Amino acid sequence: MTDASPVAPGWARFYRWGPYALLGVGAVISTAAVGTLMNREEAYAAAVLAVVALGWQVAWDRPLRTLPQASRPRTCYFVGRAVLALALSWANPFFCVYALMGYFDAGRQLPAPLRRYGLLSVAVTMSGAQSGVLGPPTGAFLQWALFGALFALQSCLAIVLDRFGDQEAEKAREQRVTIEALELANARLEQALAENEALQAQLLVQAREAGIADERRRLAAEIHDTLAQGLTGIIAQLQAAADSGDPSTARAHVERAAALARHSLGEARRSVHNLAPGPLEHHTLPEALRRAVARWSTTSAARPELTVTGTAEPLHEEIEAALLRIAEEALTNVAKHADAARVGVTLSYLDDQVTLDVRDDGRGFDPDGRPPRSTAGGFGLGGMRARAERVAGRLLIESEPGAGTAVSAHVPLVRHDA
Repeated sequence: MTDASPVAPGWARFYRWGPYALLGVGAVISTAAVGTLMNREEAYAAAVLAVVALGWQVAWDRPLRTLPQASRPRTCYFVGRAVLALALSWANPFFCVYALMGYFDAGRQLPAPLRRYGLLSVAVTMSGAQSGVLGPPTGAFLQWALFGALFALQSCLAIVLDRFGDQEAEKAREQRVTIEALELANARLEQALAENEALQAQLLVQAREAGIADERRRLAAEIHDTLAQGLTGIIAQLQAAADSGDPSTARAHVERAAALARHSLGEARRSVHNLAPGPLEHHTLPEALRRAVARWSTTSAARPELTVTGTAEPLHEEIEAALLRIAEEALTNVAKHADAARVGVTLSYLDDQVTLDVRDDGRGFDPDGRPPRSTAGGFGLGGMRARAERVAGRLLIESEPGAGTAVSAHVPLVRHDA
């Protein structure tokens, strides 16, 4: 630890300028005592010693700001200053104020094993100066008794200051440990942030790839729900026209095929534009379902019925698009596989969800077995289930051979302004 270790600014100034100030105070008081407490020869000796003490302090001023605490050079500095303080106090007791500095900085200048001896040396100087022992020997018993009492008092003060120094050293050690722990924690935090940044970049790449894959699935489902279904209907109408022997009936099938072709072309153009269900651009979900059911009834022998329950309200675009496409796919499956006489489509607005039920009285199938697949590559039941799950919903299939089929989609009620 260097002299620049954590310390209050006021104490730092005191440690640097205190020796100069105390030496100056001792010199001023001692000069006033010339002729009373010391003769001219003693005054000259004190002046020389004071100049030496000042030079000693000036010589060590700069090194003390860079040397480690409690190092050997600092011990040398402290011992030299203590000897000079003792010699000055012998010349004039008022110079003992210069020795006071040892009480304050012994912990900074001396290693722990020597700190107590350094404090005791200050106590000896202070007691000797105050009792008059330092100076011409008199042998008076009272003088030595006073020295003993003062030394005991100064020793107690030294012990207290030594204990205070230990506490300050422990506090400094705890500060160093805390700083090192904070630096280690900061390094670990920077490492964690770097790892988190790399992980975030990896997640962004994965999210981008997942978004591309999801968009491909959506595009495939959109093509299936629009072009594939439209072409299937066109083929069915043209096949019916070809098989019909009645020209008027054949003409009606051809007209229906042409209408389906025009509708499919419009859907294809709209899909290229924004891939949003065209009927929902200008109609509510119940109206779009009603139009889809009516359009489906022109190509199927089954009798459909649409029912809307609850209070209809605008839903989020994704929710409405998913329900409309599920209904269209379910009706397509009924036309291709069910051979049903009646079909019921029910749209229910509940408190926190919307349900769509498409039920028929057709031949049914075993849900645990292999479900009927769409001729467009399997976007039938799987496609409907994927659409429901994409908007946090679920799709339920209830069917058994000879008992019809019920397709139920349950999605959260997310309003248009959400």
